[in-house]
Amino acid sequence: MTEVLIFAAKSARVKVLLTLVLFVWSSQAAFGQNRLEVQVEGVGSSEGLIHVAIYNTEKEFLKEAGVFRTDSAKATKGVTRVSIENLPSGNYALAIFHDQNANERLDTNWIGIPKEPIGFSNARVKPFGPPSFRDCMLVLQQDMVIHIPLQ
Repeated sequence: MTEVLIFAAKSARVKVLLTLVLFVWSSQAAFGQNRLEVQVEGVGSSEGLIHVAIYNTEKEFLKEAGVFRTDSAKATKGVTRVSIENLPSGNYALAIFHDQNANERLDTNWIGIPKEPIGFSNARVKPFGPPSFRDCMLVLQQDMVIHIPLQ
């Protein structure tokens, strides 16, 4: 009889352990965390920083308050790599600029045209303004490497 109770106790612990493992695994699958490596091309100098702003909603695209995540890296002439870790799967649009003077902001002229190089995921600057969220959108479902040229 004791052997049956010991087996039942072990069996219950195994079931709890298996349930816990399945829960953790399914949580990670449902809320997958991904790595996005951004290779910024056409960086003119090693002065300053490359800033990346990640947006996850069309309504807030290019608004300072609407930034979902940011990251930056020291500028490297030619190609600068910025690696963003732990991004959930989803739709994103990226805006990038080369902060040449490292003042933590995009410098513009008196009418708002950028004086520092900029770039967007999947899109180029339009003749009369920036691209839309939909123009820039990428679908992140696994680790990804993207190339963004500065303009």
